[in-house]
Amino acid sequence: MSGRMGLALVGAALMFGAVLLPDKAEAQFGLRGGPLGVARFAVGHMIGLSRLRQARMAVRGGRYRSAALRSQDPRGAERGQPANPYVLRAALTAQAALSGWQGGRRPQGWWRHPDGSYGWVGPVFWPFAHDDLTTAIIFGDTTSLSLYGYGDIYAAIFTPYAATELAAYTAPQGRRARRPPSAETLCEASDTGGLPVERITAAVAPNESQRTALDELASAWNAARDTIRAACPAQAPATAAERLGLMRERLEAMIKAIDAVAPPLAKFVGLLKDDQKARLNALGNERRAALAAAQPKDAQAAAACKPGYDPRYDEKAQRQYEQLVQQQWPANDIASTLKLDETARARFEVLQDTTLRTMETLSACPAETAATPQARLAAVKARLETMLQAVGGISDALDDFEADLSDEQKAGFEAIGPKRGA
Repeated sequence: MSGRMGLALVGAALMFGAVLLPDKAEAQFGLRGGPLGVARFAVGHMIGLSRLRQARMAVRGGRYRSAALRSQDPRGAERGQPANPYVLRAALTAQAALSGWQGGRRPQGWWRHPDGSYGWVGPVFWPFAHDDLTTAIIFGDTTSLSLYGYGDIYAAIFTPYAATELAAYTAPQGRRARRPPSAETLCEASDTGGLPVERITAAVAPNESQRTALDELASAWNAARDTIRAACPAQAPATAAERLGLMRERLEAMIKAIDAVAPPLAKFVGLLKDDQKARLNALGNERRAALAAAQPKDAQAAAACKPGYDPRYDEKAQRQYEQLVQQQWPANDIASTLKLDETARARFEVLQDTTLRTMETLSACPAETAATPQARLAAVKARLETMLQAVGGISDALDDFEADLSDEQKAGFEAIGPKRGA
């Protein structure tokens, strides 16, 4: 990224609501089961507010930027505290996402993830895809992976960016002080990791044959990164259909990458002795322990998944519910602006209902993290396949909705998202 783009850590403050309004929730989101499902989704699968408070801290200088690209937080080491690998990453995606939106004037965007990061940065979907696969499979940390879902699909349909803002990410770089980084730069800079060979070597102390297998696994891991990078957009997607298509391409690339590393991972693990396997599995325990030490255990998230949970008495649920309200469907605005007939209205309702169902399919209460890298690989793949299937169903519903729309109606539909952020 340009040296002029100093990282300003963007706050991810949530709007405060006095109470949950059951009728409002069901009306706005069309959820079956009322506000309990909304709040359980909102609380059970969001990062705690303590991390949001961290995400308001200012980050300046090339040293911090370099640390962000390594998914490390140097401030933890300076203070003798465990490093939080997500704070600066949130800063990086926020700076990049907001530099091309509304002229870089807004302090935050409505499509941000609860930790302050962004799943859509201009035309790029899932900028840290390869790093997220590494931390999930090797270290058993699905923190970032779990944040992708309904909000990102909603942002694909109702993009916050105007056409000129999106195009700025793929146009030749000029001399504007606030020019956004290119999509290629984002895809190159954000996936900096690879297999943590040194950590694995230190843990398992491989013999010669095991080291050879580890090197083969590392090569496959790098090739997987290239597979994901190849799905980086060369042009800005101009329509909702194209953005959903980009989501599918990125998800398919991630699944293909997982399939490519599965055989060498199985070969390497198969050569390890039981005590070596135990030490390899323990890398995930170390990661989770470090994150737990960096912030208190989110007791509210655990409580939200228990029977009898009542969100009306959960202040955090109320706050995060307000964030979901920002992603409500502007159904009346669309129907009146586009002058939809009964058939088009019915098709639009199908599109809306199909999308809203992803709040349930992609946001179930988390299961216990698998103990081994191979089991975690299978779990991650299943999650991505579920998301890919959801995006495919929504793409089909969108195609049906737009099938009989005029060009003017389609243009009006595409203008809905940018108008919401104006």
